[in-house]
Amino acid sequence: MNRKTDRPNVLFIMSDQHRYDYVETDENAPNALNTPNLRRLTEMGVNFPNCTVNAPVCAPSRIGLASGVQPSRLGSLANGSFLPATVPTYYQQLRNYGYRVGCVGKLDLAKPDGYNGRYGDRPRAYGWGFTHPEECEGKMHAGKSPTPIGPYTHYLQEKGLLEKFHQDYRNRSSSGGWIKNGSYDSVLPTEDFEDSYIGRRATEFIQTVPDDFPWHMFVSFVGPHDPFDPPTEYGDKYRQSDMPEPIKDNMDGKPNWVKKRVVNISPEEIKITRQQYCAATELIDSQIGNMLNALEERGMLENTYIIYSSDHGEMLGDHGLYTKSLAYEASLRVPLIVAGPRIEPHRISNTLVELNDLNPTICDMAGVPVLENIDAKSIAPVLHGETDTHRSEAVSRLINFTCIRTHTHKLIENREGFIELYNLEDDPEELHNIAESNKELVQELRATMESRFGPRLVENNRDPMKW
Repeated sequence: MNRKTDRPNVLFIMSDQHRYDYVETDENAPNALNTPNLRRLTEMGVNFPNCTVNAPVCAPSRIGLASGVQPSRLGSLANGSFLPATVPTYYQQLRNYGYRVGCVGKLDLAKPDGYNGRYGDRPRAYGWGFTHPEECEGKMHAGKSPTPIGPYTHYLQEKGLLEKFHQDYRNRSSSGGWIKNGSYDSVLPTEDFEDSYIGRRATEFIQTVPDDFPWHMFVSFVGPHDPFDPPTEYGDKYRQSDMPEPIKDNMDGKPNWVKKRVVNISPEEIKITRQQYCAATELIDSQIGNMLNALEERGMLENTYIIYSSDHGEMLGDHGLYTKSLAYEASLRVPLIVAGPRIEPHRISNTLVELNDLNPTICDMAGVPVLENIDAKSIAPVLHGETDTHRSEAVSRLINFTCIRTHTHKLIENREGFIELYNLEDDPEELHNIAESNKELVQELRATMESRFGPRLVENNRDPMKW
C-alpha cells in the first residue's frame, strides 16, 4: 500500500553560537548583514526575540532541548556531559508515534565520546531516537583530528583536503588563540566547508524522503561558532563592512572569574571577528534558502513546521569577552523563529521563552503526546494566537553561575557567592551592578530562581554506557 500522510513535518534548523541580535531583522544587527532567508521565515511566522538558553554552552543546552529537563538536573553543568541513556527524548517520542526522525550535523549529546561513526550513524544515535542519523563533527572537533572521526572528516579525506584542514586548525591554535590570531578565511572551498556539507545533506534528505510517513529533520550547523573562518567567497562580502561597536565595560561590579576571561584585543581585531561572524552566518542563511526551495519543489512547504534557533550566543567582544558560558545577553539569548501550518505570519512575540520549551512545542505541533515530568513548557498556545504570554521569567545554570531573567531585571548568582543584578530596562548593556542597593529584589529573585530548579535526577554525568 502506498500510504501518503497528511501529518505535519518538522524542519528544525539549529546553528551553533548564534547570538540573538545578529539576524537581519533585529534592530541592532549590523547594517551589512544579509540573511534574507531568515527574514523570510520571520515573515512566514512568529519571531521570539526574548529566547534564552537553559545553559549557554553546547552540550548542556542540547541535552536540555532533547530531554525537556533543566540540564543541571541531569548533572550537565559543563561541556563534558552525556545525555543519560535512561532519560527519554522528544526524538524518541516522535519516532514512537510514527515519525521518521533524521538529523545531520552536530548533536553533542555525548560530547566526550569523540567518534561519530563512518557515516554518523553510531548506535548511540538510534538510542536517542533518530531513525536516519548523520551525526557530524563540531568545528574544533573536526579540525583537531588528523584522521577521520565522522562523516565530514571522511568526506574531506576522500577529497584530499583533510590534512590541509587539520594543519590550518593547528596553525590557528598555535598562533595565540582562536580569537585574536585565528580569525581568517577557511583554507577550504565554499562547497567543502562543513556548513555547506551539512546544508547540502539536509537538502538531499528533503528532496528524497518518502512521503508515506511524516518526518522530523534536525539540521544542526556548526557555525557561526569560532574560529571565525568563513570561506573567502563569503568573507569577501564583509571585508569593508562597518560593524556595531562592542559594549565597553570597565568590569566594575563583575566577578573575578569573568574578569579573568577578558581578551586583550584591539577594536580593529574585534571588527574583523564580527565581519567573519557575519560571513559565516550568511553562508548558513544561503543553505536555509536551499532547504526552503526543496520544500517548495516537493509541495511540502505548507505542511511543514520550520524552526530556527541556536544552542547559545557569542559575546563577540562585548565587555571584552568572547565565546559563551556567561549569563550576559549576547551569550544567553538566541534567535527563535517558528513558521508553519496554522501559524499566523508577520508576528513578533516579546514573551520570554526558554530553548528547551521547543521540546514539548514540537510534540504539540506534531500531534504527539508531550513527554511526562519535564521542565519545558510548550509555546504552541502563543504560536496559535491563543495567548500573548508564556513565561514571566527564564532561568539558566552552569557550573559557575545560576541566572534568572525577567522582562525588566537579571540576577546572576556566581559560584563564588558574588551577586550581580541588572536593570535591563535602564541598563540593557549590563554595565551597572545594582545588587547592593536592591537587596530586597535580590532575595525575591533568588527565591523564584531556586524554585525553578527541582531536585537532581542524575547526581553526576558520567557516560551511561560505562555505568
